[in-house]
Amino acid sequence: MSGVPDDGGRAPSRTSNSASSTARVLRPWHFVVAFGVVSLLADMVYEGARSIIGPYLATLGASATVVGLVAGAGEFIGYGLRVVSGYAVSRSRHYWTWTILGYTLTVLSVPLIGVTGILAPGLLLYGTERLGKAVRSPAKDTLLSHASTQTGRGSAFGVHQALDQTGAMLGPLLLAAILGWKEGDYRLAFLSLAIPGVLVLVLLFWLRHRVPDPRVYEEAAPAAVAPESAAEPAPARRLPARFWQYTGVIAVLSVGVAPFPLLAFHAQTHGLLSDAQVPLIFALAMAVDGASGLIMGRVYDRSGPLTLVAVPLAALLSLLAFLENAVWIWVGVAVWGVVNGVLDSTVKAVVTELVPSTSRAVAFGWLAFVRGVGLLVAGGVLGAAYDAGVPVAVALAAAANVVAFAGLAVVLRRLKG
Repeated sequence: MSGVPDDGGRAPSRTSNSASSTARVLRPWHFVVAFGVVSLLADMVYEGARSIIGPYLATLGASATVVGLVAGAGEFIGYGLRVVSGYAVSRSRHYWTWTILGYTLTVLSVPLIGVTGILAPGLLLYGTERLGKAVRSPAKDTLLSHASTQTGRGSAFGVHQALDQTGAMLGPLLLAAILGWKEGDYRLAFLSLAIPGVLVLVLLFWLRHRVPDPRVYEEAAPAAVAPESAAEPAPARRLPARFWQYTGVIAVLSVGVAPFPLLAFHAQTHGLLSDAQVPLIFALAMAVDGASGLIMGRVYDRSGPLTLVAVPLAALLSLLAFLENAVWIWVGVAVWGVVNGVLDSTVKAVVTELVPSTSRAVAFGWLAFVRGVGLLVAGGVLGAAYDAGVPVAVALAAAANVVAFAGLAVVLRRLKG
């Protein structure tokens, strides 16, 4: 390895440490799968918390308005603030430090939510959990992107998403079992999430030990062949124009994806789903979410980025959930899971082709930011449009997807060329 400083700030000797570090480093696929298990365990923690945070806050005296605002603000914190952490990660290049710090914030905050039993501290801790996601995501995606150069970019992010969403299903199911056993015991439910949380940190530190610098996975990376005195290239001051065009299209696409709470509201107010069926249909969406990321990742690697133009078409089909028919609700939400699965996985693979490795943390941060803005706009605009009439909301979402389809076709065709 070259003399690039590691997270501890020391420059390892190329002659003395190169052979030993190469011998003990994990294979790229082993690294991807192990990181996927980290996300699986972490998703059990924070998706488990998200599945019961509304009812729990209600027991503390929160109104529906407060619960809605907390959910919306949490999504923006989790996505929007990634651009800030992306710049910080890119400047420091301490990818493992930021990754571990972000996961630590999450696994500490969630169990404490149930311990407080008071509304204000509970809201604050939920915010710090979302902040943890913002802190770690650009660094985590950058670490994963290095290994993806040898496994297939789409495949790596797809496998990671599949494992991630497995945890998103297991966490809520675990809490459902606990609350079914001890009804109303939210304190025990939140505390139970400390177990996968501890496992997250143990596995992370093990990965940090086995792969201290994942840049070794990059094919023909300067750090792998440069002389000892060479330093890693500084991050580019400006991201490529094609990246900004791409993120703009993703923002529009995000506006065209109706939020699940709005779909659930439609189903319940029209008597199409019972209260008990709502979490079941959400579990279906999470299952499809994980599978779609895995499948589309393989398709991406075989057929190229243009395959992503299918995403806005799928988003159009997800609007079937606004029909007044229970069967179409299930079909539409299942397709909604496909769209979100690809947006959370394969869409990131394009960034690794548009942006050099030294600027990826910043790029992933901006990608998350525009998604966060898109989700805020989708929630507000489509919700207000729904109050004006279901056809109005459907028309606005459809228009956003048509624009996104045209934009993706142009941007990704240029990338192929």
